[in-house]
Amino acid sequence: MSAERLKVDVEGRSLELSNLDKVLFPKAGFTKGEVIDYYTRIAPVLLPHLRDRAVTRIRFPNGVDGGSFFEKNAPAATPSWVRTETLPAPGSSKGRETIDYVVADDLPTLVWLANLAALELHTPQWKVGGHPDMMVVDLDPGAPAALKQCCRVALLMRDRLAADGVEAYPKTSGKKGMQLCCPIAGTQSADVVSDYAKRIAQELEREHPKLIVSKMAKNLRPGKVFIDWSQNNAAKTTVAPYSLRAQAVPSVSTPLTWDEVSAGAAGKRPSTRPYTADEVLERVAKSGDLLAPLLDGGPELPGR
Repeated sequence: MSAERLKVDVEGRSLELSNLDKVLFPKAGFTKGEVIDYYTRIAPVLLPHLRDRAVTRIRFPNGVDGGSFFEKNAPAATPSWVRTETLPAPGSSKGRETIDYVVADDLPTLVWLANLAALELHTPQWKVGGHPDMMVVDLDPGAPAALKQCCRVALLMRDRLAADGVEAYPKTSGKKGMQLCCPIAGTQSADVVSDYAKRIAQELEREHPKLIVSKMAKNLRPGKVFIDWSQNNAAKTTVAPYSLRAQAVPSVSTPLTWDEVSAGAAGKRPSTRPYTADEVLERVAKSGDLLAPLLDGGPELPGR
């Protein structure tokens, strides 16, 4: 066997790992082996957020400075033990009616994906066969606005949603923005969820026009935070909590406490730089999964 390949047993499944020394994050010297190690160690808190959800992967076979591609369909060499689900493909860029999605329910599947250099893992707001059980609000800053301004908007959004009995849980995107994740009942369509998110975004825009924009037009965004309510469309996905991101350093979409968001609004961490894989592992060891409440369900969203 080639020295670049290593056979391993992961929870009773046989995998062949390859090119473990290949550097995927050149500026940090972070290798493919370290990517696999990160996903293995973060699996206890990551897998519950992936379970029963179709996973869209962004693969970087030549590292974050090389080319990348989105992958929704299960690749041809998918092991027989990997769970796949044939699902409708709304908005497919290739005109497909259905896609055979991978569902990452277990550690062997997660390690297999990491070995394919699937650095980023994105999921929809619904589980296979169900309505959305989570509402996501994406906060996207337009320069010179940055994560500091996102934190300010997150606090405003949290308080407005709380007035409707909706709890919001914050995380960084791992890039320049952040998301609020809200557990909901899973009894309403994506259209209902998206309409509600849009209504709240427009309301906050009217109240804070110098800080917030709810329209997608990029010429309206400089210096403001775009509240992207459209993330709740049935065809959209959002980066999973604890997923790596393709940045210069191995940054992670990191769950936050509201105290940290308040600090970020004041210009302190996390608005200064992203959390890295090592830091997130330390955070989880200390505080567990800050997004665990997302797994317990939530209320129906109110009508107008």
